[in-house]
Amino acid sequence: MLRFLTAGESHGPELLAIVEGIPAGLALTEADLLPDLARRQVGFGVGPRMKSIEQDEAQIVAGVLAGVTIGAPIGLRIINRDHTKWKGQAVPPMSVPRPGHADLSAALKYGYRDLRFSLERASARETAARVAVGAVCRKLLAEFGMIVGSYVMEIGTASAELEDMDFNQRFEAAEKSEVRCPSKAGTEAMREEIRAAMQAKDTLGGVFEVVALNLPPGLGSHVHWDRRLGARVAAAMMSIHAMKGVEIGRGFRNARLRGTEVHDEFDSSDGRIRRQSNRAGGLEGGITTGDPLIVRVAMKPISTTLTPRASVDLASGQPAETRYERSDFCSVPRAAVVGEAMLCIVLAEVLLRKLGGDTLSEMKPRFDQLPLGRLDDFEMSNEPIIFWD
Repeated sequence: MLRFLTAGESHGPELLAIVEGIPAGLALTEADLLPDLARRQVGFGVGPRMKSIEQDEAQIVAGVLAGVTIGAPIGLRIINRDHTKWKGQAVPPMSVPRPGHADLSAALKYGYRDLRFSLERASARETAARVAVGAVCRKLLAEFGMIVGSYVMEIGTASAELEDMDFNQRFEAAEKSEVRCPSKAGTEAMREEIRAAMQAKDTLGGVFEVVALNLPPGLGSHVHWDRRLGARVAAAMMSIHAMKGVEIGRGFRNARLRGTEVHDEFDSSDGRIRRQSNRAGGLEGGITTGDPLIVRVAMKPISTTLTPRASVDLASGQPAETRYERSDFCSVPRAAVVGEAMLCIVLAEVLLRKLGGDTLSEMKPRFDQLPLGRLDDFEMSNEPIIFWD
């Protein structure tokens, strides 16, 4: 129902994206894409490219006329302003692979004679195109009252306690923090952690959460492995550069408890079936429950470090040390925004699959008719059924 492709290299002339499946009738302008692109580029610990070179703007070059989607594929274009410094320049070959990067594995797969071919496409610069696509999908979700936000829980050994804040408060406070941490104490601890890493010429990873609010029950499916929403979300998050772990709700914590301490009990005192807690993180059987969808993602430290790492010069076969390529010290705050984009894309796809329709005006009445879990939504039989005869 909805798919997208990106193209472009880190230092190439531009990034491109094509989004297919957005219904006709959605109001969309380039101004709708700017906020998320800007949010992706800020954060304590970012490198010089984000601070002084790249100021991303996405151009809509297809699929939108007079500020409204027409049901055709949407084309997006982001100019790499840094490209002019590289155009026409002779670049020395890169033959020393960096641990933790795609340098070596991509060269083995595609037969590259210069590791820069690996670096250029494997770079997280590509995520700018994803964020632009995610902004399109966010606009669609907003038509149905759905909200997607993020915040940082951990950077290095620093963490935040957020139990006393609801999700909207977390989203709002995160936007005011240089590290996207809603807690003031957590923000300062994370800043100190990043400062120490910078002084040590090292890098840091961490953990962020992406949360979707106001989802209806019934998105996703239990009948096919690739339609389970948890699987779709986990795959989307793991597709982001440097992500190494994903959990839905309290997934890993729940694994250490007994079933009676984990599963969300039901209550129907107000005429609607509700869960008394949300330890499952908004999914049961690969299907949304109507509770907040909570996705926690672990990011490894960035592989590019100022401190050289042991490697091998593939041109000579001799031991060598890595050379520093421009990078961040910590990208966790920026990665959280990319996580939002990927969740928006996945949710837009399952929403379209649920509702169908070529136009926004077709989708809205169908959305209004979705069952919300009231007792009278169920027509349960009291008669025995012969399942197999």
